[in-house]
Amino acid sequence: MAAVVSKIKIERPFAEHSPEVLKEFIGKAVNKIGGFAKFIAKGDVVLLKPNFNTADPYPASTDLNFLKAATELIYEAGAKLAIIGDSCTMTMNTGKVMKKLGVFELEKMEPTPRVMVFEEKNWIKKEIPGAKFLKTVNVPEILDRVDKVIFLPCLKTHFQARYTGALKLAVAFMKPSQRVALHLRNIQEKIAELNSIIRCDLALMDARKCFINNGPSHGEIREPGLIMASSGRTVIDIEGAKIIQSFEGNSLKGVEPTELPQIKRAIELGLA
Repeated sequence: MAAVVSKIKIERPFAEHSPEVLKEFIGKAVNKIGGFAKFIAKGDVVLLKPNFNTADPYPASTDLNFLKAATELIYEAGAKLAIIGDSCTMTMNTGKVMKKLGVFELEKMEPTPRVMVFEEKNWIKKEIPGAKFLKTVNVPEILDRVDKVIFLPCLKTHFQARYTGALKLAVAFMKPSQRVALHLRNIQEKIAELNSIIRCDLALMDARKCFINNGPSHGEIREPGLIMASSGRTVIDIEGAKIIQSFEGNSLKGVEPTELPQIKRAIELGLA
C-alpha cells in the first residue's frame, strides 16, 4: 500500500474547535500529503460522505463544525459543487436524523452545498468482481455522476464489526433493504468487498474524540485530539485502530489491526 497517513494534533480545548479552527488543522493534515490541489480540480463535483448512522452526538456522528470546515475547504480548492450525502441505519429515517443533527442548515452556507438523502434518489445494481461474500449490491446512482468522493469517518469501535472507520463508512452506499443480509455473517469481509467498487479519493478522519469500546452509537470516549488525512481508506483505518489500542480498556486489545477481517480482506483486494 503506497498511501500514507498524516496526523495533526490539536492542542486546544474541544470547545474552541470552531469551523475556522478546524479548517486550519484539516488543511495542515492535507498539506502533509500534497494539499487539496492534489485531490480536487477546478470545476469538480465532489461527494462528501459523513457518518450520520444515527442522531447520536459526536463521535457517534460527524461533528457539524468538522463537516462545515471540510465543505468550505472543498469549495476553496475549486470545486463547482459539494454534495453531502448519506443513508442512516436501516431502522431510522435519514432525513429525520439529518434534520435533528442540523445538517440541512448547511444549505444556508455560501457557496451552498447540496444535502442528499440517498434513499430519496435512484439506486443502480453493481457486480463486485472477485468477491467471495458479496457478489452484487445496489448503490446510489450519484456515485457515477460525481468527479470525486471524500470520506469523513469518525473513529469508533463497533459491537458487531469490532471497528468502524473509513471502510465501514461505505455501508451507507448499500441499499438499506440489502443491509440485513450484510449483518448476518461475514460482515467485515463484505465491508471490504463493497469498498472495492466505491472510489475514495481522500479520507479525512476526525479522531479528536473516539469510542474505545461498544459503538457505533454509544461507547467509552477518549480524546486523541487528532485529525488524520490519507488517500487510502485502509491505511487510515489501520492507524485509527492503533490509536484506539493505545487507550486502556479498549475492545481491540490483542489484535493486530491488519488481521481485523475487514482490513485483512481490503488488503487482499488491493485497497490502499
